[in-house]
Amino acid sequence: MRQVVLDTETTGLRVEEGHRIIEIGCMELINRKLTGRHFHYYLNPEREIDAGAMAVHGITNEFVQDKPLFSSIVTDFISFIADAELIIHNAPFDLAFLNYELSLTRKGFKMVGDYCRVIDTLVMARQMHVGQRNSLDALCKRYSIDNTKRELHGALLDANLLAQVYLAMTGGQGSFFEELNESNAETIKNVETVASLLSERHNLLVLQADAEELAEHEKYLEMLKKQGKCVWSTID
Repeated sequence: MRQVVLDTETTGLRVEEGHRIIEIGCMELINRKLTGRHFHYYLNPEREIDAGAMAVHGITNEFVQDKPLFSSIVTDFISFIADAELIIHNAPFDLAFLNYELSLTRKGFKMVGDYCRVIDTLVMARQMHVGQRNSLDALCKRYSIDNTKRELHGALLDANLLAQVYLAMTGGQGSFFEELNESNAETIKNVETVASLLSERHNLLVLQADAEELAEHEKYLEMLKKQGKCVWSTID
């Protein structure tokens, strides 16, 4: 199972006002494990960055002036996310910007949802932790994930934190058994062998109690009954 955890940084909050993406960060998960493979670019948005946005992520207009345009990395981006489960925190925000960028390329690209299935971890968190704060920082604290290096937002850093949060949120018994399968394969093989043997029919030797043994048993039950410890003797 291949999953891609994604985050973006933008010039402002509203795509309707023509704001653009200035950073994309993606981390790859294969079978619920970070592979170390990632997709990361700073981008020239061809417009000014709002002061409020700059205060959040710290990316300046001067820094992105010489960075590539989205249109120059779009093919590699689609190749990286295609056929994966895309994990995003507050997915409508990032998807709106990504789809806007795809439309601006005028290269006939479809919307992101046509290339991969999207999982919104904010929706998941709100269902799991009703009435609580479910920002990425709040979830890191709730699941004991170290985010002390997150003084400013950054797409790749946040994608890495979100990957850890997602794994913690969806761990449960499934995660336990995945680890069991990996670290105890030989034990499981032995258990399956025993189960197979037990499923076979065997001729068992049955020894019946003789009269003397039955009498001794009854005497013992009577003694327990007088002590009030033989409740099952009254059950029909």
